[in-house]
Amino acid sequence: MTTLRRPVFRNRTLRSRLFTATALAAALAVMAGCGERKAEKPASQTAAKVNKDEITVHQINHVLQAQRGLKPEQAEAAGRQMLERLIDQQLALQKAEELKIDRDPRVVQQLEAARREVIARAYAERVGESAAKPTPEDVRQYFDTHPALFKERKVYTLQEIAIQAPADKLESVGARLQAAKSVGEFVEQLKAGGYKVSSSQVVRAAEQLPLASIDQLARMKDGEAALVPSQTGASVVVVASARPEPLTLEQASPVIEAFLVNDRRRKAVETDLKALRAAAKIEYVGKFAEKAPAPAERQAAAQVTPAAPANPAAGALSAADIQKGMGFK
Repeated sequence: MTTLRRPVFRNRTLRSRLFTATALAAALAVMAGCGERKAEKPASQTAAKVNKDEITVHQINHVLQAQRGLKPEQAEAAGRQMLERLIDQQLALQKAEELKIDRDPRVVQQLEAARREVIARAYAERVGESAAKPTPEDVRQYFDTHPALFKERKVYTLQEIAIQAPADKLESVGARLQAAKSVGEFVEQLKAGGYKVSSSQVVRAAEQLPLASIDQLARMKDGEAALVPSQTGASVVVVASARPEPLTLEQASPVIEAFLVNDRRRKAVETDLKALRAAAKIEYVGKFAEKAPAPAERQAAAQVTPAAPANPAAGALSAADIQKGMGFK
């Protein structure tokens, strides 16, 4: 039988105010110690001077914004630690410029690649912001149309058996799976036939599995198995057990809303890229012109989509899918 994706919020305003307040307090203390009453000046944004260059509070805050799970009370200590790292980085940068490392062709190529990546990501974020926010009705409709994820949600114990076999032997492997009275018997037959077999077991909730496979997996009974072709042969996914753990609409709403927002942003970028490709003049040159993709294939290549299961049409469930999951919980 062949059967077979959380938003993170960072308190940027609080961190920025904390560092600004610290700098301002230090400036006021110096003024008071001098005994001079002067007009209040804006707080300096310079955190340190490294030879001829400056490191600013803005640079520190920018790095801190990427630190997940940083608590407000940890901001000052983390900022001082980050400043020391930025000082070391600035010293390395100055020495690299002295040695003209920044002119090395490999370095220039990496800098250009990083620049392209940053700008392209910023474009995607800008286009994605135009996506409409899902309404409560949208959330409820998604909840009702995906019972295996919510109302009939299960937590699965899955056994995955990886089999190394040539493509022309897969039909025979499938026949052995159908004829075997148990998974153990099937594995022993494979080993006796000279096949290399390895197995692993994982516990996954429905939302941690590929979206395209959940409905079919939900219909499988305990002990049922699915044969899935892989790059090295095949994998057999066995439902060892499945226990019901349903979610209510109230519990699922934040998850569904976040998922729909991300999905709509992705589709907005896809649509915009398709329009850009349709309006652009794209010409393949040299060896790339020999097997240039057809227009339809170019459109498919432009899509920004998550990795699909090994066999999307059949809702196949591969070992990689099991480990990766949908990406939201």
